[in-house]
Amino acid sequence: MIVEGLLTTINADSELNVAPMGPVVTGDYDSLLLRPFQSSTSYLNLQETRCGVFHVVDSVAVIAEAAIGRIRQQPAHEPAAVVDGRVLLDCCRWFEFSVASIDSTHARSEITTKIVHRGHRRHFFGFNRARHAVIEAAILASRVHLLDRNDMLQQFATLRSAVLKTGGEAEIQAFDQLTQFVERDENELNESS
Repeated sequence: MIVEGLLTTINADSELNVAPMGPVVTGDYDSLLLRPFQSSTSYLNLQETRCGVFHVVDSVAVIAEAAIGRIRQQPAHEPAAVVDGRVLLDCCRWFEFSVASIDSTHARSEITTKIVHRGHRRHFFGFNRARHAVIEAAILASRVHLLDRNDMLQQFATLRSAVLKTGGEAEIQAFDQLTQFVERDENELNESS
């Protein structure tokens, strides 16, 4: 099963990277299969440090910001217990892992991990339709360079309805930020043509 959440990694200089990630989860989070693109900071950090932390979150705002590289302020965090990494303070659960293997034979790598420590801060509040829509929009926005633009904009129009009907201010703002990113990207492409 794929679970959407946030991945934190650090580089050799201990600089934090926060990225949305949808790993394939085995069992009760016994292991994770991460599939970052080889050009991503997450991939480079995992290759270098061989560890990281995956977070189950119930706030979609940071997922949206991270998906388009627009985190205004690094989320509050603390050192991980076992690995050389960072645990986000605003999460439901976290899973510290070490890298077991990296398959880089494809553009989208496959990184097998082993969970070495887990923690729990609070119960998962849950997602409504608006939060699901923001996550879907974040995934689309992170792939703006790969997907057909017209199809993407149609999907955004469909998702907007769920956000407006069932979302609160945080979900509407996150969705608007993603929409502006996709529309701005389209306008920038048209201006450079």
